[in-house]
Amino acid sequence: MTESNNGVLVVVEMVESQPIDLGLEMLALARRLTDSMGGTVTAVAFGTGLETTGKMLTAYGADQVLINDNSIFANFHAEAWLPDLSKIVAEVAPAIVLIGHSLSGTDLAPRLAFRLDVDVATGCESIDIVNGRPHMTRSCFGGLAREVVTFNKTPAVATIRSKTQEPLTPIMERVGEVKQVSSILDVNSIRTRVVNREREKADGVKLESAKIVIGGGLGLGGPEGFNTLHEIAELVDGAVGASRAACDLDWCPRSYQIGLTGRTVAPELYLAVGISGASHHMAGCGNSKTIVSINSDPDAAIFKSSSFGIVGNSQEIMPALVEEIRKLKA
Repeated sequence: MTESNNGVLVVVEMVESQPIDLGLEMLALARRLTDSMGGTVTAVAFGTGLETTGKMLTAYGADQVLINDNSIFANFHAEAWLPDLSKIVAEVAPAIVLIGHSLSGTDLAPRLAFRLDVDVATGCESIDIVNGRPHMTRSCFGGLAREVVTFNKTPAVATIRSKTQEPLTPIMERVGEVKQVSSILDVNSIRTRVVNREREKADGVKLESAKIVIGGGLGLGGPEGFNTLHEIAELVDGAVGASRAACDLDWCPRSYQIGLTGRTVAPELYLAVGISGASHHMAGCGNSKTIVSINSDPDAAIFKSSSFGIVGNSQEIMPALVEEIRKLKA
């Protein structure tokens, strides 16, 4: 695409007609970037029942909100989104396009970049403007290092990891432009179709939003160990996560996975139970304010990243921990 600098365009993912937290976090990043390089913050939302979306996204930092309210967008489908999103990007001509590093975003971003004939940086943790160009920082080598990348083509497309940005305090009186966008999608052009959707039942606090996360690994000894983690999570209003190894063994749902190829969390407290601390796991929880680990191996890598560590058998320690929490809450 041709050179442009009309600010930052943020693709805000909607779930049940509400923006996910990551969308609001990216708006804050876009606001900071435009304050540095100029231009406007444009938010784009696809979905249904988005009557109040424009006002909400404006309150969180958008100067312009483009709403594509259509039943075809009730659920994410990359092929359905691409024609309209490509057209919007061409019309807005942003310098940067931000997409959430979610399951949907990591599917959409490379497709969009290919269609626009530009480059994409996935899993970014921060973006800075250096000499007028965006420099994206992201994890590499399994979380052991950070790399900074920049592109010659415009727009620069980037996916942003959850909890790497702090959303702005909403100002409900903030004024912005809200436009309804008409879809140009030809449904006959969609080559794939969704024949069925199955949603895992989600109880309690969402993993990415929880202030306390209890993560389980191979040290739990089996799937029954997660029953204790859920018990603790219920007592402390937290959420349960897991290492990739525990998910691979079907000890828990895949949606629990935290790490480089899973979810990113940054709670006030991360309790790691029976997790070795491999770099790809720490890439998803390393920004937690306090990490407390329980592991039978005194040389486990997790202790290097922990504020507090307990060496011992988690299957013996966890029941005692549950009992002590119950006493404190009594």
